[in-house]
Amino acid sequence: MTRTLCLTLLFMGAGIAFGRPVDPASFPNALLVNSRTAPVIAQESTERDFVETRILPRIQMPPGFQIEVFAMAPYARHLAVSPSGRVWVGTVRTDVWEAVDADQDGQAEQVTRFAPGIRLDVPNGPCLSPEGDLYLAERNRVLWFPEADQVSQNPQARAVPLVEQGALIPPQEESGGHTARVCVVGPDDRLYISLGQPYNVAPPSKFPLYDQVGIGGIIRLNRFPGAPLNREVVAIGIRNSVGHAFNPQDGSLWFTDNQVDGMGDETPPGELNRAPRLGPDVWYGHPHYGGGEVRTRDYQNRPIPPEKARNYVSPQVEMQAHAADLGMMFYTGTQFPQKYANAIFSAQHGSWNASTPRGAQVMVTFLDDAGQAAQTEVFAAGWMTESGAYLGRPVDVQQYPDGSLLVSDDRAGVVYRISYQP
Repeated sequence: MTRTLCLTLLFMGAGIAFGRPVDPASFPNALLVNSRTAPVIAQESTERDFVETRILPRIQMPPGFQIEVFAMAPYARHLAVSPSGRVWVGTVRTDVWEAVDADQDGQAEQVTRFAPGIRLDVPNGPCLSPEGDLYLAERNRVLWFPEADQVSQNPQARAVPLVEQGALIPPQEESGGHTARVCVVGPDDRLYISLGQPYNVAPPSKFPLYDQVGIGGIIRLNRFPGAPLNREVVAIGIRNSVGHAFNPQDGSLWFTDNQVDGMGDETPPGELNRAPRLGPDVWYGHPHYGGGEVRTRDYQNRPIPPEKARNYVSPQVEMQAHAADLGMMFYTGTQFPQKYANAIFSAQHGSWNASTPRGAQVMVTFLDDAGQAAQTEVFAAGWMTESGAYLGRPVDVQQYPDGSLLVSDDRAGVVYRISYQP
């Protein structure tokens, strides 16, 4: 088996066991985090004035909720939030922003470029572990920043590639499409990463490679450098998931999925999925289905392999076509009314692939007593004008330490904070 298909980091440091390494500087491939001065993003600007005067007054939410600017952050995408109020903001460019709300008043006092000494490539997916380590999923690499709250304050801080450059997916499968990775630490203390496939509809020639390495799926791996990755594929048949989270009540994995373009304005539907179990035997439909149970034109005359047909899992929620469902989370706070306890908040970014624009809103999905989706409705809207122009485009939703909700917007370059005051 080749290095590309194996995708396993070998043991790299003497004395390092399967637990958390103590000194990242002991790794020969460690990267110096702060070798350059970090650019600073001004928090008072014409861009902020536009957000506060043109966007915020338009946002409609249920009674008692209010929205404000948490931080200005260009091209803001996925978020990772620490208990101290520090927020890492990924982008699909070359920057990750670090927003610091030292007094936890709901507004960041400072936003700087995180890890200015490291060259990043589509660093869309930051995520935190319970003990405060930051993981950053790029186009084709995963970095580990131990004790991330302290990294920006330590000039000698090091980051270690958990997955080396070119080893997350085979390099020949890199592309400019569907490269925004997301990650989360699961209840089994392993790292879960979604890998979008780089086509509108992946051609037959790409299988079984894609199923084997987890492209168009979700993988999990050990999250500490120095030990074997033990990489596993836990879901296949996913076109492009850019949001996933574990239900804290039952440990089940949920994820959004962006569906096939070019099939019409109102088809196929977007998806919110629940994994009944983890493993490559569970199949979520791509490339035979474009979304829900709508067959793709490319595969409509091709029989579905029997082993996949037997293990097909339909979505829990069919969302509006081309609304582009991205980031999601389970609400575990106490600030919002009780009806939102353990509800799923998710962001609809909006798509280019519809003659009538849609999306640009935050959805909420309520679960029933069995942990299944019961009802989905709009929670926050107003980022689109009456003529269909996008003023903002929500990407991710994450919970702030006080129980409020952070929402990123890559068009307006801002992270909002939604709070509740009865």
